Amino acid sequence: MRGSELEPEHLAFRDMVRAFVAKEIAPHHARWEEAGQVDREVWRSAGRLGLLGIDVPEEYGGGGVPDFRYQVLLSEEIMRVGATGIGFALHNDVVAPYLLELADAEQKRRWLPGFCSGELITALAMTEPEAGSDLQAIRTRARRDGDDWVLSGAKTFITNGVLADLVVVAARTQPGQGSRGLSLLVVERGMPGFTRGRKLEKIGMRAQDTAELFFDEVRVPAANLLGRPGRAFLHLADNLPRERLSIAAYAVAAAETAFAQTLAHCKARTAFGRAIGGFQHVRFELAEMATELDVARTYVDRAVAALNAGTLGAVDAAKAKWWATDVQRRVLDRCVQLHGGYGFMRETAVARAFVDNRVHPIYGGTNEIMKEIVGRDLGV
Repeated sequence: MRGSELEPEHLAFRDMVRAFVAKEIAPHHARWEEAGQVDREVWRSAGRLGLLGIDVPEEYGGGGVPDFRYQVLLSEEIMRVGATGIGFALHNDVVAPYLLELADAEQKRRWLPGFCSGELITALAMTEPEAGSDLQAIRTRARRDGDDWVLSGAKTFITNGVLADLVVVAARTQPGQGSRGLSLLVVERGMPGFTRGRKLEKIGMRAQDTAELFFDEVRVPAANLLGRPGRAFLHLADNLPRERLSIAAYAVAAAETAFAQTLAHCKARTAFGRAIGGFQHVRFELAEMATELDVARTYVDRAVAALNAGTLGAVDAAKAKWWATDVQRRVLDRCVQLHGGYGFMRETAVARAFVDNRVHPIYGGTNEIMKEIVGRDLGV
């Protein structure tokens, strides 16, 4: 975020996060990419520093600070070093609101302390092999049997899927009711019938443990129902603006980082006896990227302020998500081009960023869906 949007306590927090990232994440990320997942210890280290559950009440071990600027700063500092394997944003920005807003007192006592300490890693399971942005197409089902829900189905592309100890699963509990027939069930590690499929091989984000999840007659206690039965679609819709803003913030930070690296490269790299940044075409490319990034940053920072004020709506979040990720996609492509052959080498940071961040226009609702949301709001 821009310094003008921050208070002294935010700047101190950023310095602390920067030191944490330099010590606990950056030196290990290449190894995690080879392994296909990060070490659980980095989650516990983050928990000890108060980087998990920032807006969770202090009675449960959280920071008790409902200010989204802190989550954005954490994500930005992780993105500055290209550590796309760290799933803190999914945990903090996406799952936390479900537990804070929908969990009852007993559920909060059970889950939130581990959530904040890093002992319980979380995931959100909505996407299925045949149901992505269209949540009404969800086929995973659960039927009530005594004191349990019996859950069957499959989910895919689940971030934190391998490491997750708690998975919030969207399932159909009322057949034939469309979007009004979905409920949220919290599945815990070790429940019989809950298995993880293969760790998915992605073109980027190699250290992020994205997985398939399978539920074969999993008996989920009724006490693990999150929110009201049949209201999952509304619960999901309520929390999607924050998720989409989180993606937008990540996208801008990644693009700003790649731009800074490319600007330095254009000043240092020479061709025909002078720095390539001295050629008019390259200067124009850099000028356009700098302007687009300033516009995107300004809009995202405004959206963060709106979220903190409780006024961020679905349409504005959709605008932030599609615009920021589209700017990111264009900027990263141009940064690769300006690096020439080096831009095609994975050892170059912009090359890794190019593939790691290509998913941003896809997940959290594709950018085409975002434009549909905006278009409908225009009455067309």
